[in-house]
Amino acid sequence: MFPRKQHFEAETGAAAETAVDCPRCHKPPPLCVCDDIEPIDCAISLLILQHPQEQDRALGTAWLTALHFRNAIVKIGLSWPSLSKALGRPVADPSRWAVLYLGSARVADLDTDRDIVAINRKGEVEDHQRAVLDDIEGIVLLDGTWSQAKALWWRNAWMLKCQRVILNPAHPSRYGRLRREPRRDGLSTIEAAAMLLARLERRPEIAATLHASFERMLAKYRGAQTTMPELKPKPKRDYRRRRRG
Repeated sequence: MFPRKQHFEAETGAAAETAVDCPRCHKPPPLCVCDDIEPIDCAISLLILQHPQEQDRALGTAWLTALHFRNAIVKIGLSWPSLSKALGRPVADPSRWAVLYLGSARVADLDTDRDIVAINRKGEVEDHQRAVLDDIEGIVLLDGTWSQAKALWWRNAWMLKCQRVILNPAHPSRYGRLRREPRRDGLSTIEAAAMLLARLERRPEIAATLHASFERMLAKYRGAQTTMPELKPKPKRDYRRRRRG
């Protein structure tokens, strides 16, 4: 059983489904892994905001991530007047929603060994970490390239009301060489959701489930490269000057 269709709302034509794509994960059939996904019930809600120019249907994970949770929404667009408008329902206290912060703050530079850290607007560690994180009722993830995710941050001033969190993953993204992240602590949307929800819900099986789906997707991607030429990495151009004969 999959989440109801209204959980996946697009606000621009950029997300229009094509006849060849899976209507749930929006991927080409050879890359679809959603046939055995059973949605998870979580107390914490998940809102994924996807930049409309995010075109990586093959390696993107926003829709795949949302399929794993009954209380998850994907919205495509650049800006919304408030968290309530983005969610489509009232929010009593936006400060109880955490947004994965994309600024310069890194856990490695802070005096803490936590893998999830709540920070204030100055980039400093919040006091009473456990109490702050235990009070979170929802998570906002920004989906797209690094620059696209930053554009979403700057265009939505209401995020300033949300609790900022940063991650300190023990391992780099499973993308590996398939899709390089701009920072070592950069993760795919599905990996960030797995880390946050597993820790905040105190349910490690959530991370195991999402990681397994991600690994299956990556395996299908690698296997499909032989039959789908568009998936093969393009050779880098050699800009070195040729030696004169």
